[in-house]
Amino acid sequence: MEKKAKRPPRGTRKRDVPLTEAGIYAAALRLIDADGVETLTMRKLATELDANPMSLYHHVPNKEAVLRGVARMVGARFRTVTLRDSPWQEQIRLLATDFRSLVHRHPELMAYSFSHQPDFIQPDDPFWTALTAILAAAGVPQPQVPEIAALTVAVVIGVLSSELNGSLQQWAANKPPGVAADAAEVTDAGTSGPDQDYMFRLVIDTLITGLEGRLTGRRDTDGRPAEIF
Repeated sequence: MEKKAKRPPRGTRKRDVPLTEAGIYAAALRLIDADGVETLTMRKLATELDANPMSLYHHVPNKEAVLRGVARMVGARFRTVTLRDSPWQEQIRLLATDFRSLVHRHPELMAYSFSHQPDFIQPDDPFWTALTAILAAAGVPQPQVPEIAALTVAVVIGVLSSELNGSLQQWAANKPPGVAADAAEVTDAGTSGPDQDYMFRLVIDTLITGLEGRLTGRRDTDGRPAEIF
């Protein structure tokens, strides 16, 4: 009986499909979602792609470039429902909620991006373009739109980062000074720690309330609109 030829080990077989940056990023995202950013190596990525490790360097120079490419790919995939006839407040709530859903679909990547990639949010990202469009439509003066959008993103990412690393739950468990040690935290029966869904809604509502106040503004003694921003 004729012996079957041995199957070459992964990483040495000839690929039927040429390597591409998009394919490399997609494979890297699978590995990151499964095992985290720290375990990702170029050799492990090459094995996932059934490619020679050196061939990856024709497309990406190093692991950091891979991580940036993966982050940009995920950011470009962001989608949200457009509620053109809804108040701007509801549009911001939905936008923030959908962004949070994206973050929790790829927590390992997003936690890394938030802490290591200050340029994670790009001007052409769907999240940024949607946010700035909503703020402009709400009445924020055009010169201030980037500033208000940047502050909004900073708050949202800060809250999401604390969700991902567990600090939000830790902080919420801290008792104020003077509160008795046996003062029970108000939670649902059988649960402990904060309701993170509720807390995220709370911070978005707080942002919206503050922006509403700025947009409403105050009137000077002549009854004319005062400077809002």
